[in-house]
Amino acid sequence: QVLLVESGGGLVQAGDSLRLGCVGSERTFSSYAMGWFRQAPGKGREEREFVAAISRLGDSTDYADSVKGRFTISRDNAKNTVYLQMNSLKPDDTAVYYCAARYLGVSQTSDYDDWGLGTQVTVSS
Repeated sequence: QVLLVESGGGLVQAGDSLRLGCVGSERTFSSYAMGWFRQAPGKGREEREFVAAISRLGDSTDYADSVKGRFTISRDNAKNTVYLQMNSLKPDDTAVYYCAARYLGVSQTSDYDDWGLGTQVTVSS
């Protein structure tokens, strides 16, 4: 099991940038593909939306259409950390952002093995 802790959320204005980070506890962090999901206000856990994912070694990435060109996922396996750089933020990006680990590789579905507790991102207009 990988314990994941997100950080970097906050309140920003439309057009601003934020960088989220997620640290994993497991020494074999590099064995897991990592993903970012978000849960908008008023929506349940089953409605968590895929945002981005990155392969074990960081050589492959995937993005939701809604964030392509604005968000960038990256990882530093030496630091057991995955990042989500978010630029040109919009009010629709307001959500709790979760990182997740998946042993079987990158996926846009929510069948990840371990999840963090989330970090709030609020974008004002």
